[in-house]
Amino acid sequence: MSLRIAVVTAGLSNPSSTRLLADQLAASAVSALADVGASAELDVVELRPLAHALADRLLTGFPTGDLSTAIAKVVTADALIVVSPIFSASYSGLFKMFFDVLEPEALAGVPVVLAATAGSARHSLVLEHAMRPLFSYLKTTPTPTAVFAASEDFGDTDGGALTVRIERAARELAALVSGVGGRATPRGRSLEEQFADPTPFAELLGRT
Repeated sequence: MSLRIAVVTAGLSNPSSTRLLADQLAASAVSALADVGASAELDVVELRPLAHALADRLLTGFPTGDLSTAIAKVVTADALIVVSPIFSASYSGLFKMFFDVLEPEALAGVPVVLAATAGSARHSLVLEHAMRPLFSYLKTTPTPTAVFAASEDFGDTDGGALTVRIERAARELAALVSGVGGRATPRGRSLEEQFADPTPFAELLGRT
């Protein structure tokens, strides 16, 4: 079984601890999937270069260029890994903007690992009081384990607390994806797909 994992990272610096955590999660997810007999292709979506395009999308209603490509990678993926830096006790505005421009139901049923970075461990609850509600609203299927990394966590050697959390989340993602062969439920069709191939009126009547 071959799967596609989209890795969405909202780090603002280069190099970025947010991207570092995303890469560690992605590598662990690929390994965990291999353990259950599945291969995985990674699509990394860096949001920093898309900031202007995201603002234009919110104003015009139409994605263009690299943003269109990024959206397509995310909404067609079998699973997601999403990582945001923490600002003012929540995910970043750039992170939220990206998920705001997706079509309703676009991520319904998609398994997702939630992750965040910050300078202090006191921000770790953001994963539960901000990120998990957002992705529940988007109707995704988050893994039970979310991964938070403070600055000092990156000094962990193999077997440290951060490594343990990363590997646990990766195993949970592999179990979710391999258990259903991809998405937990079919995704909703985009507006473009609906216009290109409209549902027959008789079929619509049959659903009522």
